[in-house]
Amino acid sequence: MNTNSKSQKPVGPGCDVYDPGSLTLQDAVAQILAAIPAPGRSKKVRLRKAFGRVLAEDIRATSDVPNHTNSAMDGYAFNGSELDAEGNASLRVIGTAYAGKPFEGNAGAGETVKIMTGAVMPGNTDTVVMQEYVELKDDVMRTTKSAKTGQNVRQAGEDISNGSVVLQAGRRVRAADLGLLASLGFSKVRVFKKPRVAYFSNGDEIRQVGEPLKKGEIYDSNRHTLYAMLKNAGVKGIDLGVVGDDYKAIKKIIKKGDKMADMVVTSAGASVGEADYIYDILCELGKVNLWKIAIKPGRPLAFGELKNSVFFGLPGNPVSVMTSFATCIKPALEKLSGQQISTPVQLRAKTTSDIRKRPGRNEFQRGFAYNDESGELNVDVRKYQGSGVLSSMAEGNCFVSLSLNSEGAKTGEKVDIVLFSELF
Repeated sequence: MNTNSKSQKPVGPGCDVYDPGSLTLQDAVAQILAAIPAPGRSKKVRLRKAFGRVLAEDIRATSDVPNHTNSAMDGYAFNGSELDAEGNASLRVIGTAYAGKPFEGNAGAGETVKIMTGAVMPGNTDTVVMQEYVELKDDVMRTTKSAKTGQNVRQAGEDISNGSVVLQAGRRVRAADLGLLASLGFSKVRVFKKPRVAYFSNGDEIRQVGEPLKKGEIYDSNRHTLYAMLKNAGVKGIDLGVVGDDYKAIKKIIKKGDKMADMVVTSAGASVGEADYIYDILCELGKVNLWKIAIKPGRPLAFGELKNSVFFGLPGNPVSVMTSFATCIKPALEKLSGQQISTPVQLRAKTTSDIRKRPGRNEFQRGFAYNDESGELNVDVRKYQGSGVLSSMAEGNCFVSLSLNSEGAKTGEKVDIVLFSELF
């Protein structure tokens, strides 16, 4: 951590004097992850209940997939040695093999078996010709297109071999994973317990949606955004409501959250104003690990440790809340869930306008990415980039990710973007 002899924040009980104002995003995330505890308990759940949960153990195949050599097509099965030099054959049909109802017996010299997709290959056969490429007359099949030995056959175990690891512990179960587990016969799997995240909004000016607004008051959007992001992250959110700018009330709700959750998150109160108490309360109830990072939007982000949980104090501006969640809280939740830490996929896109930026901090400007007529990926940076302009998130579909030392970009230059679908 970079230190400075002068703190930018009043020092609370039990806190050392330091100024982490120049802490890079990379260093901040490293410090956050170092403080996150190992995942909690695990339990076995029924297969469909595992969707979106994190596997607590490696999944090993209990059989080959496919578990028998079978036909990949509807057609005719025979031994490839029956093909002549041009890849053709004329063979007598001796029966039919259905999926789930194999043909009993072997195909002898000059013989073929009609076969359906997925059916077990009959004895002494290793090749299938599609039914579209044959002529049938008086129970004699004649190929109309040259074939090759071994074509259109799926070998036992060619997808998955018995005993191999098919899904690793720490993987969040997706739709394809659920189908894969079913194909292996798993009715239950072991998953980690969902982390609990208590969250609340802080501020005298904040009102619940539906309430009338007085001059200077605003509706609470951050709790609803946090609700959605936590739900999408696969954790259990606990909504603690809104608390005003009162030291005792904030302290009380943080203590409540600490008793019932693994993580406590608040929006607003993480700044340096006279009514922003989070820093001092954290010092009183636990410890502050970091206070500010070199990021825009989202610089005043508090992270600390309480008696039973970790704590994030997010800025009050709604775009800062979402940026802080994507960059700092998301990886913390992944570790707390037992999930493998993911790295969002970055794409390169051509900017349609100049992008202004000062070196010395990571910036996440909102943009809209699209493919032009030639198929090239472009990004249109939103006009209004203020941290309070939530519409820039709703109208956009990506962050333009500008590195610490970047000085922006000129029209037509390539920049890194991260789609919102990777983050929220």
